[in-house]
Amino acid sequence: MAGMYRLRARRWTNVAAIYGFLLLLSIVFMGPFVFAFLSSLKDNPTEWPPSLLVNQLKPSNWAAAFNLAKQGGGNGFTGGFGPHGEIYFEATYWTAQGQEPAPPEVVVARRVQGGAALALRVEHYAADYTEVRDVHQVDQEPHEGGLLTTYGFTLVNTSDLHFDTVPMDLTVPMRQQFVSGTLTPNRIERLGRAQSWDNVSSGLFPYVLANYARVFRENYSVSTGKKLFGLWIRNSFFLAATRVLTTLIFASMAGYVLARLKFWGKGAIFGLLLFSMMVPQQVTFISNYLVLRDGIFGLSRLFGVPTLLNTYGGLIISGLVGASSVFIMKQFFERLPASLEESARIDGASTYTVFFRIMLPLAKPPLGALTILTFQGVWNEFFWPLVVITSPQDKYPLTLGLLTLQRTYGAASFDWGPILAGTFISALPVLILFVVFQQYFVEGISFSGNKE
Repeated sequence: MAGMYRLRARRWTNVAAIYGFLLLLSIVFMGPFVFAFLSSLKDNPTEWPPSLLVNQLKPSNWAAAFNLAKQGGGNGFTGGFGPHGEIYFEATYWTAQGQEPAPPEVVVARRVQGGAALALRVEHYAADYTEVRDVHQVDQEPHEGGLLTTYGFTLVNTSDLHFDTVPMDLTVPMRQQFVSGTLTPNRIERLGRAQSWDNVSSGLFPYVLANYARVFRENYSVSTGKKLFGLWIRNSFFLAATRVLTTLIFASMAGYVLARLKFWGKGAIFGLLLFSMMVPQQVTFISNYLVLRDGIFGLSRLFGVPTLLNTYGGLIISGLVGASSVFIMKQFFERLPASLEESARIDGASTYTVFFRIMLPLAKPPLGALTILTFQGVWNEFFWPLVVITSPQDKYPLTLGLLTLQRTYGAASFDWGPILAGTFISALPVLILFVVFQQYFVEGISFSGNKE
C-alpha cells in the first residue's frame, strides 16, 4: 500500500514538473509579447525601470475618462469637448510642514500630438476657446508630517465649436508634490512641478487605446491627404491574399503533376526545384530586380507598362508560387493511396476530374498549412518590397509602413508608443489566421492523416 502511494506521489511530482516547465516556456516565449502589448498602451514605453503597471488599464482612470468627456458635452466612449461644455477637475498635492500650499497654475496648452506636420492640419485649438474658472481649495488635511490639499477648477468651452482634444498643464511651486488627480497625468516633468495631460476629454476608448488611435490618425499622405495606416493594412491584405491564392492554385497543380503523372524530364524538373530551394533570396535579388526593371525582358511593354518596378504586379509575379510550397504538395500527393486514382480512372474520370474532384478535396491539411505559411511570409516580408516599392507611401505594405513609423516617431522624438501599437496590430492577422487554420496546419506539416 505504501509503495502504491509513493508511486502515485512520484507520478504527480513528474506531472507537476512537466507543467511547471511548460509554464516557464510559455512565460519565456509569450512574456516579450505581453510586455510589448502593455508598453503599447503606456504614455512612456521607455520608462526606467520598466513596469507592468499601466495607468490606461486602471478602472478608476476608465471611469474618470468616461465622466470627464461626458461632462464636457462629448461622448463618454469616444470623447470630445462640446460647445459650451464644462469639465470639472480636481488635483491633490502634498506640502511639508511649514510650507504654504499654493493653488496650481492651470493652462490649457496649445499643442497637438503628432508633431508639426499634424499641427498644420488643425484649424482650431481648444486653448483659444477654453477658459479656466474658479480655481479653489476643496479640502485640506494633515498627512505624514505635512498637508494634503485638494484644489478644484472648471474648464469652460466658450465657443460653438467641438474639440477632440483638450491638453492641459498644471504647475506648482518646488517641493509641492503631486499626489493624485481626477485623471492620472500622462507626464510629470520639471522635477515634479509640472503635470501634463494630453487630453482631459478623451473618453474611454481613446484614453485606453491612445497610441493605437494615433497610428491611424497622425499618419497621412502629403500628396493625397489620405490616412496611411489603413492603406498600408489594405495593401498588405491584398498582396497576401493574392499570393495565397496563386500559391494554392499553382502549388497544388504542380505538386500533383510531379507526384502522380509520368512524363519525360520530371526528375530534372524536380531536381531544379530542390536546387532553387537552396539558393538564398539575397543571391538572386539583383537579377530579379533587373528582370522587373526591364518589364520581364520587355514583355510588359506590349501592355503599355515599361517597367514592373514600383508596381504590385512586380511583387505578385516575382512570387507567384514558391518551390517549398510545390514540394509540400508533391509529398502529400505521393502519400495518398494509388487505389483512389485507379478507381476513378476505371470509372472513366479524366486527369482533371481526378485532380479537382478527388485529390484536391483530400488536400485540405497541406492547403491549410500553405495558407498560414504563405500569408505569414508575405505579411511579414520586408526586404523584397523595400527593393521594389519605393514611392509613394500610399503603395507601401504594412512592413514598410512600420519602417516609416520608426523614422517618424523613433528617430528624433523617442515616441515609441505608436510604433509598438503598429507592431502589435501587424501581428494580429497572423495570430487570427493561425487560430483558424491550426488543425490543418498541424496535419499538413506532419502528414498524420495520410495512410496507405
